[in-house]
Amino acid sequence: MIRSFLFVPADSERKLEKAGNVGADALILDLEDAVAAEARPDARVLAREYLAGKSDCWVRINPMDSEDAAADLEAVMPSGPAGIVLPKPRSAAAAVDLANHLLLLESANDLEPGSTRILPLCTEQAEALFTLNSYIGATPRLLGLSWGAEDLATAIGAATNRDENGAWLPTYEMARSFCLLAAAAAEVAAFDTVFTDFKNIDGLRRYASNARRDGFSGMLAIHPGQVDTINTAFQASAEEIEFATRIVELFDANPGAGTIGMDGKMIDRPHLLQARRLLQAAKNQKT
Repeated sequence: MIRSFLFVPADSERKLEKAGNVGADALILDLEDAVAAEARPDARVLAREYLAGKSDCWVRINPMDSEDAAADLEAVMPSGPAGIVLPKPRSAAAAVDLANHLLLLESANDLEPGSTRILPLCTEQAEALFTLNSYIGATPRLLGLSWGAEDLATAIGAATNRDENGAWLPTYEMARSFCLLAAAAAEVAAFDTVFTDFKNIDGLRRYASNARRDGFSGMLAIHPGQVDTINTAFQASAEEIEFATRIVELFDANPGAGTIGMDGKMIDRPHLLQARRLLQAAKNQKT
């Protein structure tokens, strides 16, 4: 289970070297926003070389409707990235298009068919907010969904996406919620977007804790210093594991029961489902 995705500019050898030692569950080598157009050819070479032999590295390519996307994929797929982060899709059709390209490139590079996963940043276009249900059953390569607020603000011409206290303005809070709901409908994980104030660790801690509370499985990071805080926020505590274990054991001891009293409260099947999910997530994080 991935708690933290760390973005790393694919054109920086220094940052790539450092990123592998900061404890992120997965890296995203960025060929899109973090790399100037004229630097992309060299960045593709660096990305391909860095990916070789690694199992936890993803690549953010350029949008599928851009001229750069095919060049990005052809450059990195020989090294077998764990997955592709898909920016600015207007609907799941872009993910399906990407899946078709990946199948051809997997075959050409002797990679297992279907082994390259996809993570769309599903809210970066205004149109995308009205097509999120298209991800349901779109492709088995879908690892999850994440969202973006910066590109969405640009797409709609907004001056900012946060209020004076740093909280999301309503449009972006809605996009965040839609991403979470779309991921649940598609039965995949949801990953919260980046916390851009990277020096504000207390703010990040609150944000990441709230993200886990709300149902996100993990979060994107833009700075190595954010990784430990994110990992800790999305790691179940010993108390949570103990409580979930008690719920599961109680229902196991009372097969067929729909509601059971525990600690003076009524526990029902939805609580059992949540407990099992928490325990499975904790098990996956250990392995």
